[in-house]
Amino acid sequence: MKLLLMGYDYLVLYLGLLWLGLLTLGWTLVAVPLYPLLPARYAMHLGRYAIMTLFRTYIASLSVSRRCSFDLTELDALRNEAPLIIAPNHPSLLDAVMIISRLPNVACVMKSELMNNIFLGAGARLARYIRNEPVRQMVLQASEDFKTGSHLLLFPEGTRTTRQPINALKGSIALIAMQAQVPVQAVLIETNSPYLSKGWPLFRKPTMPVSYKIRLGKRFDPPENAHRFMEELECYFSEILKPTLQPVPAQGSLFPMPTQNVAILGFNPHGTPLL
Repeated sequence: MKLLLMGYDYLVLYLGLLWLGLLTLGWTLVAVPLYPLLPARYAMHLGRYAIMTLFRTYIASLSVSRRCSFDLTELDALRNEAPLIIAPNHPSLLDAVMIISRLPNVACVMKSELMNNIFLGAGARLARYIRNEPVRQMVLQASEDFKTGSHLLLFPEGTRTTRQPINALKGSIALIAMQAQVPVQAVLIETNSPYLSKGWPLFRKPTMPVSYKIRLGKRFDPPENAHRFMEELECYFSEILKPTLQPVPAQGSLFPMPTQNVAILGFNPHGTPLL
């Protein structure tokens, strides 16, 4: 029985990765010809809604396996909010996937090289996602994007966490919030597993089941002083991300969190999600 369960876990892992690859590659084949044909505004909304749908399909597929569970419902409260920056911690490569799966109009700051990735690049360009460099262009483009009523997904820590409880934060989030005069919504991602954390091999199987829960944290007003804001934001995350001795089970999860420290980890360079 134990061997059968282990075999099922490997099946879920590898079929899940294959399924995500097929979903994103399939959308690439559609997005490439659409990019030069559609007006920018229409392409942006279509691209973002399509990516949300693809990621939601992927998350739902993993949930059906009963070896992964996701409690993401608190994100739904942001769907009709005015423009703001969504600032999550970043425990794994799945973080941006989970957040985007619940929000139909969110721009994402991405590493420049990912814009040419065969799986992600064409869809990201169609959705008018934002390159993380040069920084000045990133700030201006993000500020302009808010005028469409969108949200911005920006991981303020840099890379996935390598120093507990949090890495030093990057200042680009303050620059954008000041330039656009939009609030910053902290988002907290909790998981019982180090799966796809910094340094985790893509095809290495974690101990299953794996559980994720996302909560909304504090909302910060648009900053007047960038340095003071970054100190306040880092202090907030450092305090709230301290490991808890008895994590609360995720509501609606198929599997409760085990009685151990909850891994609530880190972010991305210039706020770049590592998809």
